[in-house]
Amino acid sequence: MTSDEVVSLTSRLTYGTWRFQKGWKPLHIVDAEGCYFTDAAGKKYLDFSSQLMCSTLGHKNRAVIEAIKRQAEELAYVAPGFATSVRAELSRLLLDVLPRGLEKFFFTTSGTEANEAAFKIAKMVTGKSKIIARYRSYHGSTMGSVAATGDLRRWAMEPAGKIPGVIFGPEVNCYDCPIGHAYPECNIACAEYLEHMIRNEGDVAAVIVEPVVGTNGVLVPPKEYMPRLKEICEKHKVLFIADEVMSGWGRTGKWFAVDHWGVKPDILVTAKGITSAYVPLGLCATTKEVASYFDEHFFAHGHTYEAHPLTLAPSIAAIGEMQKNRLVERADEMGEYLGRKLKSVGAKHKSVGDVRGIGLFWGVELVKDRATKEPFNTGRDKVEGRPLLIDRLTGEMMKRGVFVQGWLSHFVVAPPLIVTKNEIAEGVSALDEVLTIADASL
Repeated sequence: MTSDEVVSLTSRLTYGTWRFQKGWKPLHIVDAEGCYFTDAAGKKYLDFSSQLMCSTLGHKNRAVIEAIKRQAEELAYVAPGFATSVRAELSRLLLDVLPRGLEKFFFTTSGTEANEAAFKIAKMVTGKSKIIARYRSYHGSTMGSVAATGDLRRWAMEPAGKIPGVIFGPEVNCYDCPIGHAYPECNIACAEYLEHMIRNEGDVAAVIVEPVVGTNGVLVPPKEYMPRLKEICEKHKVLFIADEVMSGWGRTGKWFAVDHWGVKPDILVTAKGITSAYVPLGLCATTKEVASYFDEHFFAHGHTYEAHPLTLAPSIAAIGEMQKNRLVERADEMGEYLGRKLKSVGAKHKSVGDVRGIGLFWGVELVKDRATKEPFNTGRDKVEGRPLLIDRLTGEMMKRGVFVQGWLSHFVVAPPLIVTKNEIAEGVSALDEVLTIADASL
């Protein structure tokens, strides 16, 4: 089959996600290794966003690949009602890397499914019905998780997508505060507002947050935010759900982002980097206190691919690779270098409003005006099919051999944790070049 045939069949017979289908002509990728992937014409691209912020170990990690092969030969599948060695081994290993206190696990095949499990567990355990989420958030695309998603990806599903009991509060965004305050004088007003919501709703089962917001801008909270939010949840007997699908597994320079602030969630949801995306695996982890409810109550959840053996084995290998190569510590060290490079470039370009991040997780915000912070494009532009500057810029990056994710009016820079300084310099140099296009459009 020729490359043209592959592209034609893909665009004609399958859906391209979060986009208009007309004109979709996806690039045919045939190989990937380390921090690079290769198209059918032989051109290599630096993977400067780890695909969808998930290929943390880079491509073709032999330990993970061999783990998949061994498990396929040993036991490819068995129903989740049975015990398996791989399930027990991974569960024991998770106790060493997850925040202390998370001791009971439900394995899924995606982050969105893990969030569905978290919502059901929270509602069953508390007997309450409402979930508080935040506007600049993404928690998945199934009906429960998309209902808790605050951005444009929820709009098409409404009113059905707006399941009863999901309500939204302000995100933490010190660059452009949604409630018009300024840090540190604000005294973390965005967290206090969530307490105001809890008090007035009266039936809140859980608050769900991305500890570091992902595709909606890599929003890093000030040091007081997470401890205060956890304190509020404990005070009102509301469960705290940390969605670490994107921010977990060393991405921020800690095993999990909540570790930066010493916060222990009642429920932690993760996926992506748990296997470095070599196979689909998600995890919903709960405390012993949450889990104990089901000792005497029916656990009303489950699915065919729960704890699928082929998904668990590569996670064991991926964790081993992270520990052996000290990739969490490396993300912290290399993140400082990446941050300095991005901030230096951002300062040169009047189209850059903000550069923010933590570890190997950075956002570059594009604005029409630094004073007003007006973005080039909005969610409304995307769903109505207007041309987005960010799409033009990511296309220009690809011409220069660098793949980076762009969303609405910002870049998400999140290379694999094995990235080198030379590779960082390569990616930032390309970004520096294409930002001149944004400057010229002002």
